[in-house]
Amino acid sequence: MTEGLIFDTLRQALWIAVMISSPLLSVALIAGVTVGLFQALTSVQEMTLTFVPKVGAMLIVFWVSMSFMTSTLLSFFTDRIIPLIAGG
Repeated sequence: MTEGLIFDTLRQALWIAVMISSPLLSVALIAGVTVGLFQALTSVQEMTLTFVPKVGAMLIVFWVSMSFMTSTLLSFFTDRIIPLIAGG
């Protein structure tokens, strides 16, 4: 196993981590900005108001994108990691 192969596998794993986490992080960002704007406009400063909508939106997006995440990770492991372990 060469150094270039290790770096290439690590680069690919980090890119897959970014692809998998981007739907959840973008929804959390949008929900946070929306709730923050709502709080600024109405002067309501309740901590649960920021937490509950973000968690709810993230759970919905996680449930919707779970098949994408699973198939992406499964293809990475079957195409890249398992052949490296097997010595191919």
